[in-house]
Amino acid sequence: MASNDLCKQWTGVFGFPVTPFRKDLSLDLDGLARNVAGMAKHKFCALVAAGGTGEVYSMSVDEIEAVVRVTVENAGGMAVVAGAGYNAALGADIARRCEKAGAQCLLALPPYYVNAPEEGLFDYYAAIGKAAGLPLMVYSRDWAVFTPQMVARLADRVPTLAGWKDGQGDARKYQRIMTCLGDRLAWFGGLGDDCVPAYFAVGVQAYTSSISNISPRLSLALAEAGMARDFARLTPLMHTYVHPLYALRERMRGYEVAVMKAAMEMLGMPAGPVRPPLTNCRPQDLEDLRKLMDVYAEFAG
Repeated sequence: MASNDLCKQWTGVFGFPVTPFRKDLSLDLDGLARNVAGMAKHKFCALVAAGGTGEVYSMSVDEIEAVVRVTVENAGGMAVVAGAGYNAALGADIARRCEKAGAQCLLALPPYYVNAPEEGLFDYYAAIGKAAGLPLMVYSRDWAVFTPQMVARLADRVPTLAGWKDGQGDARKYQRIMTCLGDRLAWFGGLGDDCVPAYFAVGVQAYTSSISNISPRLSLALAEAGMARDFARLTPLMHTYVHPLYALRERMRGYEVAVMKAAMEMLGMPAGPVRPPLTNCRPQDLEDLRKLMDVYAEFAG
């Protein structure tokens, strides 16, 4: 199957498992296996291993490879997208290892250098793209900012580029990028569950969900309503479940991972602490999160 064809099959929701750590911050691969097996029971289009929510930049290359391998082994045949990044050399090494571990697509996160010139940025993605025979998905977030013309030039430069994951949250610009490239790439939303209405309104085919860790049924319901443009159904889901959770996540920088891990622990799933430079939830925030998880009970399982 051609790279573009594989990515274009994916519609709905990407499950986005966190990477569980033990109290000493070592990998909890048994916990990861349990979580992934549970997520694989639901109809996600694919799972993303060692991505941003998976704390990829806190891990060594060996750890990333192990996380991808365990995710593949427990995904029940579901496709696995593997995170890669850092720099060109390490990104290429990660790409090769993830391919051997069974991943079916690479998710290229921004490089370490925040002010890279266009040619250097393109060299970085090209190095990851040609290191393995897998389709490449670029995650445009933080300082990896693209114009429509830049995306078109990158697609010309990197033959394996097959998907685009937005993490900027600029619906106007994303719509222009999608219009410029058309069906050359598959289009995904990556900023968060709180962007579901905007993402599906502009025409993405799937989004990556942090909520998939604590309520797969809710994340799938959000995507179903979003794809149908059923805002009468979508709006109350956002108001009751998504906005309160994201308000908690906004209380401190880095809470987008810490809050999800704390919620998972409250619901009996292994997640553990976050690794520095992230920080775990404060006691006052945990109490508010416990109350919200009572609300989430309707979408448990």
